[in-house]
Amino acid sequence: MNFKVLIYVCTITLFSCAKPEYDVVIVGGGASGITAAIQSSRLGSKTLLIEKTDWLGGMLTSAGVSAMDGNYNMPGGFIKEFRDSLVSYYGSLENLKTGWVSNIMFEPSVGNKILNSIAQTQDNLEIVFNSSVKKIDNKKGNWELTLDSNSDLPKVTSKILIDATELGDLIPILNIPYSIGMDSNSQFAEKIAPLKSNNIIQDLTYVMILKDYGKDVTINEPLNYNREEFLCSYDSKECFNSDLKLWSKENLISYGKLPNGKIMINWPIYGNDYYVNSIEMNESEREFHYEKAKQKSLRFLYFIQTELNYNNLSIDKQEFLTKDGFPKIPYYRESRRIKGKVTLNLNHIKDPYSHKYSIYKTGIAVGDYPVDHHHNAHPKYKELPKLDFYPIPSYSVPLGSLIPENINNFIVIEKSISVSNLVNGTTRLQPVVMQIGQAAAILAYLAVSENKNIDKVNIREVQLEILKNKGYIQPFVDVNLAHPNFISYQKIGACGILKGKGINIGWENKTLFYPENDLKIEDLDFSNYNTYKKHPFPKSLTISNILDWVIKIKTNQKLNYNSEFFWEDLGLDKNDLNKTIKRGEFSVVIDKLLDPFSSFNIDFDGEIINNDL
Repeated sequence: MNFKVLIYVCTITLFSCAKPEYDVVIVGGGASGITAAIQSSRLGSKTLLIEKTDWLGGMLTSAGVSAMDGNYNMPGGFIKEFRDSLVSYYGSLENLKTGWVSNIMFEPSVGNKILNSIAQTQDNLEIVFNSSVKKIDNKKGNWELTLDSNSDLPKVTSKILIDATELGDLIPILNIPYSIGMDSNSQFAEKIAPLKSNNIIQDLTYVMILKDYGKDVTINEPLNYNREEFLCSYDSKECFNSDLKLWSKENLISYGKLPNGKIMINWPIYGNDYYVNSIEMNESEREFHYEKAKQKSLRFLYFIQTELNYNNLSIDKQEFLTKDGFPKIPYYRESRRIKGKVTLNLNHIKDPYSHKYSIYKTGIAVGDYPVDHHHNAHPKYKELPKLDFYPIPSYSVPLGSLIPENINNFIVIEKSISVSNLVNGTTRLQPVVMQIGQAAAILAYLAVSENKNIDKVNIREVQLEILKNKGYIQPFVDVNLAHPNFISYQKIGACGILKGKGINIGWENKTLFYPENDLKIEDLDFSNYNTYKKHPFPKSLTISNILDWVIKIKTNQKLNYNSEFFWEDLGLDKNDLNKTIKRGEFSVVIDKLLDPFSSFNIDFDGEIINNDL
């Protein structure tokens, strides 16, 4: 059955409905939720997606933040498919580079249209809009959900439940431990964290999508308008805050320029960010503050019209078709954060190879955006840590950060995964949460198909399926998906046998694998592979010496590596056997002849299980 709004038939005699059964139920159709739903369906899992609004895409679309931040050099998995769909719609990749905040800009309604179009082709996917979860029970190992919906929907059951909500709304229902706000610097030994923990979260924003009406469309002066509120939003010559980099009014407008001449106003510098910690509020309390956030955006719009002289720009009420023209939801930058099997902190990202546990080896998604926290709207902003664009290398997100402790067959995605508050400043970005959603669907599929709890699924199986679906598990930006040896480099990197090097160049955050560099002894790390350490590694790293070493390990096999077909089978050119082997060549040889990736299973800490295989 193709994706559709569900209609259920109840038995008249019992005045009740049978409970539809699913392999996977995903609550939340945001950036991670819709990605998870599509991937789950494609793998053959009977999937239900429950979405609170009538749109798909969350922050990508429903919140109006239609500018994808980061991963331009690592557009893996569904990200690339979505980007390619945008390219098809707008004509070229260049046509998406309309604003300077991102290389991928699009109209929110177009993003929603594309996601719905893709969803409609999925045979195993059903979607319920305008619905949320009222109650959750676990009966005989299966989840039973009672829905709050405009329709008379019955209860539904599933084997795997995924929380993809914007604020992690299922987490407290299930009494799962979680954190909100800033961690103290003693919690994870993160030097730039505050001395004491607090409940301060990032600002939210009610984004505006403006269009040029070609005439004066200045709105009525909003209540409580004061031009001084926004004087530091641009180089007004009236702002004397020396801590700020001030942009011109032209830069303010072109920052979020979208195709077809529309303008996204999501301006962080004394613009329309609004501070409230609404996570634990009830719906009426939230709505009160969301209305105040909208009023701030309207005041900023009036400032843009009257002070910056853009009186021809105003809200495009056709974009979202809401009564006031605002997006379906605010842009949430932060939510509840679970305590998972592992917690990714800033030290893991800055130097992934120096820790007791190598959680980078369990990577299921990659990111390269700086640690970016929005706190300008907080009343005590100047007392908070300065976290704007803190540089980091590109990094991997570990599988264990999606899995809470002490609960079976429940996966958490979107912005509620197990990371420190600081790390949330980069894992919250759209490309990362989309990959997380795709990985969650793969994990759920393997658990169902193998009849295992999710924490018993082989991590390497999850990673292999991600690679099969053209995703990244290691953040190497110098080898793209099209490279014939991409998978070998990813696998050997995930084994830790060869490591990448993290660097920062301007705004770019990279980890490089250097496949064309000659292999050096100091590059290699076999410390966790007892089987390989039984055979002394050659001092001279020629191709023939490396192959002789491999033959000694594979004692029962004879390799005719002088054969031209041998090199073709490895995907390499026939080379002079006496030359020094390159890092990339070594990766291919080790991957295809020894296959350490699949030969040694790992746990959530990245430690090898059964090391003496």
